[in-house]
Amino acid sequence: MYDKDSSVRPHYGAIHRLFGAMKPAELALRQQAINQRMLEEGITFTLYSESQREPLERTIPFDFIPRVIPKHEWELIERGVKQRIKALNAFIHDIYHKGSIVTDGVIPRRMIVSNTYFRPEMAGLDVPGGVYITASGIDLIRDEKGRYFVLEDNLRSPSGFSYLFKGRTLMSELFHDLYLASSVQSIDRSLNCFLSSLRSLAPNGKSDPLIVLLTPGAYNSAYYEHTFLAQQMGIHLVEGRDLVYKDHKIYLRDLRGLRQVDVIYRRIDDHFLDPLSFHPDSLLGVPGLMNAYRAGNVAIANAPGTGVADDKAVYAYVPDMIRYYLKEEPILHNVPTYILTRKEERDYVLEHLSELVVKETSLSGGYGMLIGPSASPKEIAAFAEAIRREPSRYIAQTTMKLSQAPVMMDGAMSPRHIDLRAFALMGNESHVIPGGLTRVAMQKGSLVVNSSQGGGVKDTWVLNR
Repeated sequence: MYDKDSSVRPHYGAIHRLFGAMKPAELALRQQAINQRMLEEGITFTLYSESQREPLERTIPFDFIPRVIPKHEWELIERGVKQRIKALNAFIHDIYHKGSIVTDGVIPRRMIVSNTYFRPEMAGLDVPGGVYITASGIDLIRDEKGRYFVLEDNLRSPSGFSYLFKGRTLMSELFHDLYLASSVQSIDRSLNCFLSSLRSLAPNGKSDPLIVLLTPGAYNSAYYEHTFLAQQMGIHLVEGRDLVYKDHKIYLRDLRGLRQVDVIYRRIDDHFLDPLSFHPDSLLGVPGLMNAYRAGNVAIANAPGTGVADDKAVYAYVPDMIRYYLKEEPILHNVPTYILTRKEERDYVLEHLSELVVKETSLSGGYGMLIGPSASPKEIAAFAEAIRREPSRYIAQTTMKLSQAPVMMDGAMSPRHIDLRAFALMGNESHVIPGGLTRVAMQKGSLVVNSSQGGGVKDTWVLNR
C-alpha cells in the first residue's frame, strides 16, 4: 500500500481513504459480519497439530483490506504463469515418453526416476488432449523492488479456489461501493473456464460428459472447497465407494443405476487413487481406475504423475525447461535455489544455514521447512545432520523478504508478510484467474503463509486500468 517514502501508492488511494476514515468500532462490526458469514456458510479449514489430540476445524482468517495489483503488473504475471505451465506440461509429457530433456543432459535422470511422485505406470500413456496439468497454483512473491518471483509450483491438486471466490463475494457485498468504484477485473467467468477445461478432457470429445469430483471425504482439511467447487460447477461430489469399475470403464452409482463417468477431477493423492495400481490398503480410491484410464475411457485431472514437476528440486530446473521446450527466456524467475546433491552447493549451504531457507523436496503446506534467520541453534544443527545424511531430500533457497500488506488488527492497520497463489486452468485454452489468492502470515514477522500453518487470506483485486 505504501511506497518507500511512506506515500500511498496511487492504486491504493481509494482503499486507504476508506479504511483510514472508518472508526475502530465500525471496522470491528465489519470483521464480525465477515466472520459470521464464514461460520454460517461453513467456510472452514482443518488444522492438524502434534500438540492437539483432535484436528481443529476453524474459519480461515480473512482480512478485509484487499490486495490491489495494477493492470500492467498483472499482465506480466499472467504471461509468466501461462509460459511456465506450458513448459511444465511439456516436461511431464516428455519424461513419460521420449525423455529428451534427460537424454540431452538438461536434468539428471536420477532426479526423475528417484522422485517420490514419479509414476512408472504413466510411461507411454497418452492423456486426453495432452493436458497433464488441468489446474495449477503457482506461488509468487514480490520483492522490495517490485519484482515477482516464483516460490513454488503446485501441480497435483492445489487448494484455495473456494477462498478466492467466496472472498470476492464477501467483499463485493460488504464493501459494495468501494468495489464498484475500483474497476476490478471480474472473476465470474473463471468457474466456467474451470468447467470447460474439465469438459475438454472427455474421451472421444463427448459433448455432455459426466464429470465427478473425487474427494477423500468430510474429514479432509479442504472438504469445504470440494463441496463448493462441485456445487458451483454442477458436477457430482463423490467418494471412492460411489464409483465402480466394470468392463474397463468407471461408473457412478446413483438412483438411476450405473452411469458412465467421463472425467474425474480428483482431490486425492496418486498414492490412494487405485489400490490395484498404487497403495493396496487405500480405501479412498477406485479399484481398477488405472485400467479404465489406460483404456482411454476416463480422464483424470490432474493426471497421475504430475507431482514429479512440483517437486522442489525439479523446481530449480523450470527456467531450463522453458528455454528447452519453448525456446524462450523465463518471464518469471525462480528464487535462487541450491541443489544439495552438488557438493559445492551443499558445502555452502551447510556453512550458511542460519541465512537460508531449507525445504524438504516432497512436502508442501509449510511442513519440513527450516527458516534459518528465525531458527534456533538446535533446529539448525538438526537440519545440518539431515542434509548430510540425505542431501537429495532437501533444497535450500535464498531468504527473500516477502512483501508486506496491511491487515486490520484491533481496529488498526498492521503489516504482515504475504504471497500470491496464481491459479491457472488448462484445457483447449489456458486461463489465469484474475488476481488469484493472496495468502497472509497472520503472525507478526512470520514468513509462513500456509493455511495449514495458521495463515489467512485476502481478496486480490486486479484493476482494469
